[in-house]
Amino acid sequence: MLFGVISLGVVKIKEIRLVTAALPYVNNLPHLGHIVGSHLPADIFARFSRLRGYETLFVGGSDENGTPSEIAAESIGVDIATFCAKLHKEHKKIYDWFNISYDNFSRTSSEIHHKMTQEFFLEVYKKGYISKGKLSLFFCENDKRFLPDRYVEGTCAKCGYEHANGDQCEICTAVIDVKQLHDPKCKICGKQPIIRESEHLFFKLDLLSDKLEAWIRSNSHWRSQVSNLALGWLKEGLKERCITRDLKHGVVVPLPEFKDKVFYVWFDAPIGYISAVAEISKANIKKFWKGSDSKVYHFLGKDNIPFHSIFWPAMLIANGNYNLPYNVVGLQYLNYEGGKFSKSQKHGVFCERLPDMDLNSDVLRAYLTFLIPESDDSEFKWNEFQTRINSDIIGNYGNFVNRTLTFIANGCGSSIKKPAKLNDADKAFVDSIKERISKITGLLEAAQLRPAFQEILALSAEGNKYFNDNQPWKLVKENPSRTKEILYLCASLCRSLAIVSSPYLPLTSLNVWKQLKLSGSPDKKGIWDTASDLVIPASHKIGTPALLFTKLTDDFIENMKKIVSQTKELKDIIKKA
Repeated sequence: MLFGVISLGVVKIKEIRLVTAALPYVNNLPHLGHIVGSHLPADIFARFSRLRGYETLFVGGSDENGTPSEIAAESIGVDIATFCAKLHKEHKKIYDWFNISYDNFSRTSSEIHHKMTQEFFLEVYKKGYISKGKLSLFFCENDKRFLPDRYVEGTCAKCGYEHANGDQCEICTAVIDVKQLHDPKCKICGKQPIIRESEHLFFKLDLLSDKLEAWIRSNSHWRSQVSNLALGWLKEGLKERCITRDLKHGVVVPLPEFKDKVFYVWFDAPIGYISAVAEISKANIKKFWKGSDSKVYHFLGKDNIPFHSIFWPAMLIANGNYNLPYNVVGLQYLNYEGGKFSKSQKHGVFCERLPDMDLNSDVLRAYLTFLIPESDDSEFKWNEFQTRINSDIIGNYGNFVNRTLTFIANGCGSSIKKPAKLNDADKAFVDSIKERISKITGLLEAAQLRPAFQEILALSAEGNKYFNDNQPWKLVKENPSRTKEILYLCASLCRSLAIVSSPYLPLTSLNVWKQLKLSGSPDKKGIWDTASDLVIPASHKIGTPALLFTKLTDDFIENMKKIVSQTKELKDIIKKA
């Protein structure tokens, strides 16, 4: 797959990448935990992949089938189609505000998704991985209906969490059946349901255990918490899993005797990664899902790890027509000020209110990057948010760019000059930049997003040191020509920072590029491998410098706290549709 090496020793790789973020339920609007748990990390990686020159497609979508949407729509007395259409639109507004660069943010209610789910199932059915059998289900005698998993809430038998849903405990991630939920209650009426049998379809997950284990063990690049959790599931022993539900809303099972059933949402939802690609162009399926040079990267939260490392890969193996994921990037949880996010308690940062703030979205992207829970749970803290932005982002990154460009404008008539020859200090500076960018590249290739960002900030810290060591405010009086050479190297680092920070701070990087008055764009496909090159014209005039960020004051933080802790009621969102 290697086809060339450029002068800096960076190997170009011919590779096609499909990047996905977990599909959010549209039963409510996201908080910051959802953003940092999949959308933002996936976006950073997708942006990097494009910059590196890989042919990249980044897809996601709203998960609209199944119980969560039905419950939410019923609770406010609106039909499911209206509810899902409005919530999909509201979700997309939030992701747009965060500059999440989806190539397609699709919907599992789309016609193409329903058709592809049915085709996917029939292939699995034809190959003998589907069985028929009876399932013990909760039945509410008061409401006279079978209760799908998320219509039931109770205590998890494994960890004791008292508000576990009937399908999975969000605390310990255990997948639950009816016998493992203590003190169950119907979410519609609050009464205790009984258990009845109903005929359903089952996926023979147990037949794929050996193949799954071999595949998981072959992925040594996975994070340990992902592979360990997956192998733990295998050790416990896989069983057949029911893939149908007694619901009105969802993808209808394409078998005559089961036409009154729909697929369990966790059977149809991951197929959304395929249908979202097909929705752009069916030709993309062959390229991104079946090509020998294509790699699939799934970004998702802790509770989704079992499904993406066991159930979904098993479905793909059973179907046999698609690539298995190359990397399942499972993340942990984001907490808030010593506890969980809670809309009812107004405890958290709720994304629907963020557009009401006079806030550069890059500022929040930056702080959330510090918090990406790559190996352990992390925590949003207001004091830390203010300190890290004012110190690390404004005081380091912003300070270096602004002092460099302001001094060029005010002390050198906006002009810089490429050195004819580098002295030892210059060489050490340039070599250090190359070395650090190489390290950043390696970290991002491994989807180590937090440490890569720290290295980017270390780059700007090196720039500040080089600036201070050379004291251009003194040197300009003695040697204006040498001053312009020093500032050329500082401006080149500003260019480097614009490129390597583009996946994290897309608005800011464009702003830096504009102030440098450079042609092209810092997010141009393939530009990454020039990040450490001295390619600014030998004699160059920059544009007009301006501050990149506004300092976060105590008053701003207090006002933001009040605004973003307030949530919008679903009925009010629907009324405004």
